[in-house]
This record gives sequence, structure tokens and C-alpha cells, in this order.
Amino acid sequence: SHAPSFSAPSWTTILTGAWPDINDGQPMNPPSHAARAFTQDDVFAAANRNGLNTAVSGYIWFHGMLAGSGVDAEFVTPREDHAADRAVVDAALPWLESGAYRFVLVHLDQVDYAGHYQGGPRDPRWNEAAARADALLGEIAAALDLEQDTLLVFSDHGQIDAGGHGGPEPVTLLQPFVMAGAAVQPGEYPDIQQVDIAPTIAVLLGTNIPASNQGHPLTDMLVLDPQREQAIRESLAAQQAGLFEAYTTAVGQSAVLAEDADVVTATQSAMTQARAGRMARERVWRNVLAVFLAIFPPYLFFYMRREKKALWAFAGGLVTTGLFHLRYAVLDGNTYGFSSTPGQMEFILYIGVTTAVATVLGWLVSMFGLRAFRQAPPQAAGSALGFAWAAIYFAALPVLVHFAVDGVLVGWTLPEPWTFFLALISLMQIVGAAAGGLILVGVSAGVAG
Repeated sequence: SHAPSFSAPSWTTILTGAWPDINDGQPMNPPSHAARAFTQDDVFAAANRNGLNTAVSGYIWFHGMLAGSGVDAEFVTPREDHAADRAVVDAALPWLESGAYRFVLVHLDQVDYAGHYQGGPRDPRWNEAAARADALLGEIAAALDLEQDTLLVFSDHGQIDAGGHGGPEPVTLLQPFVMAGAAVQPGEYPDIQQVDIAPTIAVLLGTNIPASNQGHPLTDMLVLDPQREQAIRESLAAQQAGLFEAYTTAVGQSAVLAEDADVVTATQSAMTQARAGRMARERVWRNVLAVFLAIFPPYLFFYMRREKKALWAFAGGLVTTGLFHLRYAVLDGNTYGFSSTPGQMEFILYIGVTTAVATVLGWLVSMFGLRAFRQAPPQAAGSALGFAWAAIYFAALPVLVHFAVDGVLVGWTLPEPWTFFLALISLMQIVGAAAGGLILVGVSAGVAG
């Protein structure tokens, strides 16, 4: 799958066949009551247009996401534990046994719950949750007739060892995929992409491929007659042509379609080319401005003003930034992604405390290096202020990189996840260094006095 590895954008990818960059899904998980409906075509809507009855049983977000997709039966719960999964399966089993529904989605959540609240994938409770989920999956399979029904098992994301997801870490972007039953050609196959699930479901149901689909129907895993395969190829070619025209028009950037027997590969490569072309055009002036803002402060202090004491101020600022990342990444093993954020308040407090400690230690390095406590109070305060500016400068460098790569605000495309997250925690560091710096200016003057 692609980042962000949150459930909401991943579910949108699974059901529309479009990556988060264009599927218009919510890029971060919403509050339980605030999941909004899909704006892009999805497999439930396609089934509804073809007169097929559908049902979904799972977490409460599906109620909002599929509000406009014509779902015929629904059971949702705001809970995520084993009891919730038990209720979800109990609601779905009668639908499966009745044969009245052509497409049923059953969402089991307790393994994700164990990752968040029970120690993560390395904890024995994760394995216990997986075993319980497997037993429930067995009940689902037992309710099906795999001579005529097809069962797909897949996940929205992985989790880091500490338990968490949302970032671009490779382990969060790798999930299992199993397909069994009617029309399935047994065997082991190479890795697939998350966007391949929706067009494969469309082929199994006999509906249109969702309009924003960027994936391949997994026809090599299916038993299909030649006429059906040809119809699928023609439908896929038409869908990809429409998507390519809509995308290049929307981004205002042309691209060349390569001669490739695989229409999806050729189309997606050209769309990537169009995206890269527009981004390169937009980055020109941002890169120039970012380089200027990165070079100007050291130039001002070291060349124009020739202030040797600025060396100690910059040394203190560098120590502050270094100590922050030493604790964040090395000692605590956090990743530079949302997977390492346990919660909003916990994250804010962690960044705040780490920044405060690092700022004090960096300030001590700068002040003792300058022997500032032997200066008159105004001069000591000025030395501390110089350190504060240096600490802010080093924290601002990742923000400038993010500005050069992605711009000031999220616009027509999702930001690059690594630089985006690093800029986020750097902005929080800047706030902490600015507030702490003002306090330390007063402390410096008081100590010197």
C-alpha cells in the first residue's frame, strides 16, 4: 500500500482502487462520527448500479464512508475489541447464509486494537487477538459455499513493533492477501498492490471497474474464458483512458503515454510523469527561497558581522537539535512518521518535554562557552537570545526542506510523508525553543546579575 497508512485512506483505496493521492479519502483517521462519504466511484456503488444487493458489517466509519454507495444492509459498531468483532460476525453470518447478498464486507478489528492498546505486534496478546480473529474467519468461511462463493481476506495496513501506523514505514505498507473459492486459480503469486483489490472485486461481481481505479484486475489468479478476458481488457483500457484524460486536465500537465502492452502500467507511469512535471514547475521558486533562508542567517553572523561569539550560539543550537533527535530516534526508537504518535496530548507533551530539556542543555553549552554568566546582565541576556535564535534556526531547517518539497499548505497533492512529519515536529520544537528561549533570557540576566 501507499502512505498514509491510516485506516480511512486505506479503506478508500481498497474500495475505489485509487491511491490516497487521488481518491479524495480522508488522509488521516477522523473522529468516529465524522467519516464522510466517498466522492469517487467505489465497488459498492458499482454493485448498486447493477442491481446487486450488498451489505457491510464493521467499524462505525463504514456508515459515513458508504453513505452514498447504496448499501442494502449494515451493522456498525464504535468498538474495536473482540466483543465488537463477535457482534460484527454475528450480524454478517445470516446475510452470508441467506444468499440474498452478492457482496458482503466483514471488518474484524481486534488485531489492530491489540496493536494500539495491548503492547503491539511483539506482545503475546497480539497473537491471542490474531487467533481469535482467525477463528471468526473460520466461521465466515464455513457459512460460504466456496463452489460458488469467493472469499477475499486482506488488511488495510501493518503496524510497527511498538504498535502504531499512519506513517510511511515499510512494515506498515505490507499486508496479507488471500483469495479462495469460485473462479480462483490456486497457487502462490507475486506481490500485488492495494489498488488491485477493487478492480478484482468488480470482475468477480461483473460490474464496471471504478472510474478512478489505478490497479490491475488479478485475472491471472482467476479462471476466465477468453471472451470474458477480452471484455475485461477493453473495459480496463476505456477506464484508464478516461482517468488519464481527467487527471492530466485537472493537474494542467501533459504527459506521453508509452507503448506498453499493459495499459495500466503505461497509464500510471504517464500520470506519475504528469504529477512530477507539475511539482517540478512549482518547486523552482520555493527551492530558491528555501536555500536563501537557510544560508542568510549564518552569512549574516559569520561573514557580515564577524561575531565569533555566534559560533558558541550556533554550537548550543546544534546541541539542542542533536539532543532532541538523540532521544526521539535513538534512545526511544521512534520513527519519523505518525506511526510513533500514541495520541495527540501524549505526542504534544513528549515533544514539549524533550524540547525543553534539550533547550536547557544547549543553552548551558552556549553560555558556558561564552562565559556569559560573567558578563553584565544585558550582555548575558543578549547571549542567551543569540542562542535561542540559533536553536530556532536549526529546528527550522527541516521546515525549509518541507517548504521546498511540498509548499506551505497541502494543496492538490498529498505531501511527501517523511519531510512532512519531520517539519511537523520541527515546528513544535520551534515553539518550544522560542518560549523556552524567552525564559532563559531572563534567567541568564538574573544569574549574571
